[in-house]
This record gives sequence, C-alpha cells and structure tokens, in this order.
Amino acid sequence: MKEITRINHIGLRVKNLDATRSFYEKLGFIFLVGPVGPEPVAIMEHPSGVNINFILNANTNSTENILMDTPEKHTGYTHIALEVSDSISAAKTIEDLGMVITEKVEYEGAKFFFIRDPDGNVIEFHEPAGS
Repeated sequence: MKEITRINHIGLRVKNLDATRSFYEKLGFIFLVGPVGPEPVAIMEHPSGVNINFILNANTNSTENILMDTPEKHTGYTHIALEVSDSISAAKTIEDLGMVITEKVEYEGAKFFFIRDPDGNVIEFHEPAGS
C-alpha cells in the first residue's frame, strides 16, 4: 500500500503509569498526555519521533510477558527496536541508569542489545551494520 508513510505509534499495555513514565523518561521520552480516552491511554514521545501509547489496563496480577516468557509461542508483536548510532555508548548509558541488559548480539556487522521495561515488554537497541 503506497499510502503508508511511517509507523505512527506503538501501543504497549502496561500496569502502572508512574513506573512506566519514569522508566521511559530515563530513555529520553517526553510525557505528552494521559490518561485519556476509554481504555485509558497515556502518550509519550522521544525527540527522534518515536511515539508510544501506553494502554493502562493490564492485569495487575500478571507477572509474565505471554509472548516472550512462556514456552508456547503466541502470535503478536514481541518487541520494539529502537535504532541507535552507537550501541556501545547506548549500552553504557543503559547500564549507568541501573537497567539490566538481558542479551547482547552481534550479527553480520549489526550490533544490538535488549532490555525489559517494568512490565516485561522487550526493547531492542539496534545499530545497523556499517553505521
């Protein structure tokens, strides 16, 4: 479809707006609005243009990410990948913030690593090959 121009936003279901907001602010996201609407939703955006809608109706008793933490593989979006210009510098920043890097990978010149947000949502930081 030629009319698609870019991803407008990513929607993530979360339990606690305060914890989510604090976490994503450390990554440089700016709180825009929320909670708003019937779901309700809070919206944050990074200066790079990445926009995330946090859907604030997750089951607070759930402690696992059903797409990533169970043996059965369910369909659905498993993670977001944020492109970075320098994965080594980005990883140092993440570690300096006290966040845990769950995996580091280098494949065919690309370098990437993964973290989890407070709800177990997976975030990849991706430096493309040749950057």
